[in-house]
Amino acid sequence: MSIIGLDEDLKVARREDIYQTIDPKVHYDAQTFAGKVVLITGASRGIGVEIALQYARAGAALALVARTQAGLDASRDAILRERPSAQVLTFPADVRDVTKAEEAVAATITRFGRLDILVANAATIRRLDLPFASKDPKGWWDVLDVNIRGTYNFIHFAVPELLKTKGQVVVLTSIGAQLRLPTSSEYALSKFALNRLVEFVTVEYPAIKAFSVHPGVVQTDLFEECAGSYPVDSTVGLAAATILYLTSGKADYLSGRYVSSSWDLGDVERDWKEKILAQNSLVNKLSIPN
Repeated sequence: MSIIGLDEDLKVARREDIYQTIDPKVHYDAQTFAGKVVLITGASRGIGVEIALQYARAGAALALVARTQAGLDASRDAILRERPSAQVLTFPADVRDVTKAEEAVAATITRFGRLDILVANAATIRRLDLPFASKDPKGWWDVLDVNIRGTYNFIHFAVPELLKTKGQVVVLTSIGAQLRLPTSSEYALSKFALNRLVEFVTVEYPAIKAFSVHPGVVQTDLFEECAGSYPVDSTVGLAAATILYLTSGKADYLSGRYVSSSWDLGDVERDWKEKILAQNSLVNKLSIPN
């Protein structure tokens, strides 16, 4: 069964829907993440801000990373307006900078004493308008540099801390990794590589749970600028609620696999869990003819 086929067979949550299985209110009421520390990259806008807000509502302490302090200040202020008691550390950094990644993780440990969850959300995309040989090669490589190097840097320095807490990694990926859409080569390749990197996290560090999460096609400023009229099928709220659910420990069988926010994970568990595990599905594979 292909990724597209799975999308067709499952009940798909669209736009404003946050379906019952992943309702974040359960975690808000129970304070599921009280005592937990979550580091989020790309936390100054869009999906990153919503992820931070949902974790804060569920009791987590937060370390937020983004390129500008101004953007981080806005995110922190939005969190504190909703939850004045929230503990929020901000750290301005370009995720491509190895030294800054190390310092951000170290600052998190100094402030909070632990790290439980890393959400690698920071990413970039360029306008999907030309085939790769017609694009500026430096810009083409910049997309891979931000998306792959920037994600790897934070996973690299987070792993020793996550091993102590038996923690979790969430990497924001894309269904684009599974497609060969003309003009999207740099973005699709970067996300395909990230899916495999998540698989290596669980192979080399089995105590850590890791998930590749496609947030759906979300209408953010960056996506609108680069992808134009590509149809939107999700919201920041749905994507964040999916991540909250996965890191609550309720779907550990999906560790090391690709997960889409557009799937109703209740339906996935009921109808697909046994097949996923038996066939080792939702991972990168070479297709061999029968």
